[in-house]
Amino acid sequence: MPDLLIELFSEEIPARMQARAREDLKRLITDGLVEAGLTYASAGAFSTPRRLALTVEGLSPASPTTREERKGPRTDAPEAALEGFLRSTGLTRDQLEARDDKKGQVWFATITKPGRPAAEIVAEVLDGAIRNFPWPKSMRWGSGSLRWVRPLHSILCILTDEAGASVVPLDVDGIVSGNTTRGHRFMAPDSFAVTGFDDYAGKLRRAKVMLDADERASEIRSQAENLAFARGWQIVPDEGLLAEVAGLVEWPVPLMGVIEDRFLALPPEVLQTSMKEHQKFFSALNPATGRIEGFVTIANIETPDDGATILAGNQRVLAARLSDAAFFWENDLREAKSGMTAWAEGLAAVTFHNKLGSQADRVARVAALAREIAPLVGADPDHAERAARLAKLDLRSAMVGEFPELQGTMGRYYALEAGEPEAVADAARDHYSPLGPSDAVPTAPVSVAVALADKIDTLTGFWAIDEKPTGSKDPFALRRAALGVIRLVLENSIKSRMIFILITRVGRHLGMLLTSPVAAQRAAVDAVLTDIDSQYRNHVLEEFKDLHNGVLGEDMIAFTQKAADRAFDLLSFLHDRLKVYLRDQGIRHDIIDAVLAQDGNDDLVRVVARATALNDMLATEDGRNLTQGLKRAGNILTQAEGKDGVEYSFGADPKFAETEAERALFAALDHADPAIRAAMEAEDYPAAMTAIAGLRAPIDAFFETVQVNTDNQIVRRNRLNLLSRIREAGRQIADFTRIEG
Repeated sequence: MPDLLIELFSEEIPARMQARAREDLKRLITDGLVEAGLTYASAGAFSTPRRLALTVEGLSPASPTTREERKGPRTDAPEAALEGFLRSTGLTRDQLEARDDKKGQVWFATITKPGRPAAEIVAEVLDGAIRNFPWPKSMRWGSGSLRWVRPLHSILCILTDEAGASVVPLDVDGIVSGNTTRGHRFMAPDSFAVTGFDDYAGKLRRAKVMLDADERASEIRSQAENLAFARGWQIVPDEGLLAEVAGLVEWPVPLMGVIEDRFLALPPEVLQTSMKEHQKFFSALNPATGRIEGFVTIANIETPDDGATILAGNQRVLAARLSDAAFFWENDLREAKSGMTAWAEGLAAVTFHNKLGSQADRVARVAALAREIAPLVGADPDHAERAARLAKLDLRSAMVGEFPELQGTMGRYYALEAGEPEAVADAARDHYSPLGPSDAVPTAPVSVAVALADKIDTLTGFWAIDEKPTGSKDPFALRRAALGVIRLVLENSIKSRMIFILITRVGRHLGMLLTSPVAAQRAAVDAVLTDIDSQYRNHVLEEFKDLHNGVLGEDMIAFTQKAADRAFDLLSFLHDRLKVYLRDQGIRHDIIDAVLAQDGNDDLVRVVARATALNDMLATEDGRNLTQGLKRAGNILTQAEGKDGVEYSFGADPKFAETEAERALFAALDHADPAIRAAMEAEDYPAAMTAIAGLRAPIDAFFETVQVNTDNQIVRRNRLNLLSRIREAGRQIADFTRIEG
């Protein structure tokens, strides 16, 4: 069986596109071959800055001949129907066969498709892949119409079997396929022929090209660490930079340099960011001093002077870059020492959102909310408010203007220079976190308060103006903010009723949008929202009505309804994000739904604790069987209540019990009910699960021996009310009807 080798040789492919491109090439080619009837044993894709390559081993030499029977119209059908059938099959009338069918005689066509050689199929599939390749960005060049990420120079496409290698004939806009490629642009630029993948990979290595991106990355890491070790230094890990640099060179040659002493006073983050963003250097840390004192640059060529000229040029460019950074740093420090008032005033001129005001407006909101949240997380309210007022000021600094990724990090340095407490400075750095599912979560109380306030203000603000994520679109990163709130709350075990915070903040955002009369409306809104302390929608509405009936009348009631609606919608959004978060931790969505259906679902810590305990119980045989019993009780009750038009929710009396199974169930419920209630009140959810699991045996025995819908109506009502006790026992923990299976 032949092996296939493809190489698409071009000008330099951007490093960020290479990994996706090689996977796309593999997918397009292998899917196309399989759809055409070929099979293969394995496939591997590779990339360098100037080439995409694919090897397919064990390819079938040809597609098989296929026979397909297709049923047509009846033999007495109109001529037009028969003509249409013939056109669809490509046959003539004399090639059809009449067969008996249950409704009479019917025409059948047997369509034979002869197999095709692999070379013909490969050429067709590769042509389509090249012309329709899904580059994020592509270009045309010369006078042709072909689009590629950069000008495409050559196509290597060969099939190799026992008889040798043969070129698959292909012509894509004048680029004719062949069996030749080129090595390194400078060290081995001449073309050479190959006969298969092993020959191809071996000759490329001799031509100073490492084909495998993972091998290049491993070589870069190993050589850079060796250079650093020789000086007693350590390379600062950066997997993203490593992957990028591996996509910039075909033959990595690491060179180590030293940072001039005059720049060593710069913060290490500034040194690292400047070298990474501007020159793709790896930072080298001196463990003895704790400073970044050197760098490793990766050249793409071996030189007679062992890279001395390259390194000298890089040193000069680095000195210029770091001189700029030092200038920014010194100017920013002077502003920090003077209190950063100019930066604070500058935030008023920066629009956060045209409906949500300036960055200064946002800072004021976050500061007020951070003060409210501080007691919940054990933070000093004054420190929380002060940290929130300082956290965004570095956005106006020259350093963050040059390196936006340093926002927050530089804020900490400037806060310390201004004489702020360390907890306040740390919060300025940490309040953006967590930025994603793998980012660390702040644990210092002041940092947690400001981080929560920042994210809650963002969410409630955009919900107030009805700017929510739709489909895959999330321009304001609200899903990330929601996940940040969830992780901050859960990983710091913050037990609080989230809906109170959400309603008040949505209400205040809506109050900012009120127009007539502005002052009176806003004052009234603030007064109402400050006094709300309720969990449920109707209670919230009543609170508004009682406080302001006759002051703003129906306008305030409508306003309250709007605030509550949007806050509860935001809570639902947080629940959806929570489901995704817990699903990744092995808790099923239906278990989460069962817990969220209960009261108190805005306390996320309690929700997760209950869901975890329920998940553990359902992993046991007793838990699974108990769930079936609870669901069966609920189903019987629902049917009976629908039929009788009454609710069976009280009055079960053991004196009407006729069987030992009924009496045993009464006794079990009398024991389990108070135990479940006490455990739930103590938030000892495993104990609650243990208590309800004790009902499994008496419930099973009841359903095995007792007929609920008996002819004796007194006994029937008593048994239905007994089932309601089972249902209510389950409802103390979760809505078991939502659990699947």
